Amino acid sequence: MRYILALDQGTTSSRAIVFGRDGRVVAQAQQEFPQIFPGPALVEHDPEAIWSSQLAVARAAMQQAGAAPGDIAAIGIANQRETTVLWDRATGAPVANAIVWQSRVSAGICDRLKQQGHEPMIREKTGLVVDAYFSGTKIKHLLDTHEGLRARATRGEVLFGTIETFLLWRLSGGRLHITDVSNASRTLLFNITTLEWDDDLLALIDVPRAMLPEIRGNSEVYGHTEASLFGAPIALAAAVGDQQAALFGQACFEPGTAKNTYGTGCFLLMNTGSTPCPSAHGLLTTVGWRRGGEVTYALEGAVFIAGAVVQWLRDGLGLIPTSADVERLMLESTDADGVLLVPAFVGLGAPYWDPYARGLIIGLTRNTRASHLARAAVESMAYQTRDVLDAMQQDAGVTLSSLKVDGGATVNAHLLDFQADLLGVPVRRPAVGETTALGAAYLAGLAVGYWNDLDDIRSNWVLDREFAPTLDAHERDRRYRRWQKAVQRSRDWARDE
Repeated sequence: MRYILALDQGTTSSRAIVFGRDGRVVAQAQQEFPQIFPGPALVEHDPEAIWSSQLAVARAAMQQAGAAPGDIAAIGIANQRETTVLWDRATGAPVANAIVWQSRVSAGICDRLKQQGHEPMIREKTGLVVDAYFSGTKIKHLLDTHEGLRARATRGEVLFGTIETFLLWRLSGGRLHITDVSNASRTLLFNITTLEWDDDLLALIDVPRAMLPEIRGNSEVYGHTEASLFGAPIALAAAVGDQQAALFGQACFEPGTAKNTYGTGCFLLMNTGSTPCPSAHGLLTTVGWRRGGEVTYALEGAVFIAGAVVQWLRDGLGLIPTSADVERLMLESTDADGVLLVPAFVGLGAPYWDPYARGLIIGLTRNTRASHLARAAVESMAYQTRDVLDAMQQDAGVTLSSLKVDGGATVNAHLLDFQADLLGVPVRRPAVGETTALGAAYLAGLAVGYWNDLDDIRSNWVLDREFAPTLDAHERDRRYRRWQKAVQRSRDWARDE
């Protein structure tokens, strides 16, 4: 068994990466799929497009590596998390588009739960805030708005899953209907203390237990792929939410270690050890992973729009032909010329949790150029990270001495320079930037003995480059105060719609 295959099913694309024992990329393939926007702040995906693109890139990556099924020790899956899929148990066909984690479609349901005083109980059981971000209210929305669906779900004829559950169902030929603890902990239906679906939450949000998947750990052999998909069965040995996967892939195994992923959104996670750490500053308490009988928890700050703001410059405004061109455009100016962009296109996540915030550009003058807008867009990722890191350090009672980073946007050195300046600590980029897929690969490999233990994984982590802060504290704080003013102007904008 020469390799591990990781499937990294993301918000805008499906990827597959073949890894060797040194944690290095042997081969990879990637395919974008369409984003569906039915209305303002509403986002959907076609589950069939997710499945077909993920299967295609898995086959392509294996072919590129020259790998037969017998060369693959196991498959691990990392996935966009709260995105919600319902499908027919008998046919496997989706009964509706997937509702994406970014979608605000269930904001009204969340408002009612908060108005009825349920948020303290929900927060205590789940570690989450009541927000349309999470899967539970998305399920309720689908059951309430599609005729006959609730009755079918109650009979177990319609199944629910987040993306890893849907992929495992398809990969196994319908034999597996399972989720893992990290994804289950993002549903508003899962008790992070008992590690089970919670009857009180199911009754409150009105989700039938019969449609829910079995809950499993993150590193164990669940079953095998349908032989026809790759020519022979391959072990399915890990499933994990993408951000928890990146925390694992960055070898953040000790409490107090943290990473930030700059993907479609931006996600800062800190390992808090074997007990949940409640947040008083708008963060989420979540399950990191479970291996054997041991559970690791994390604190998380979730930013909804990070790298997606660059996609908006490309597709929405037509300012750049490809996402990679944003760095070239921003370098046409030495700074943002006072322009700030708050990318609250689908509301604001941590630490604000404002579903009615909307995007804002402020500081425009006659001198404003496209390059200033590009720079403001990129810098918004760093500002939002500072929002989250400040809250996280207060909750955890620790001060980070450095920050590990990963994700597609980290190829932009100017982003990471600005991030270090804004935080006042070094930012460390690993040699292998595909840490989300790598985390899923590590968890799968550990399950089948491809890697022996965590020390094997620690030894694979290699620094590519460290970005040191150069901005003085006075200027750092001045810039951040201006950002906070801009955020306040974006908030609560859409409530009267």
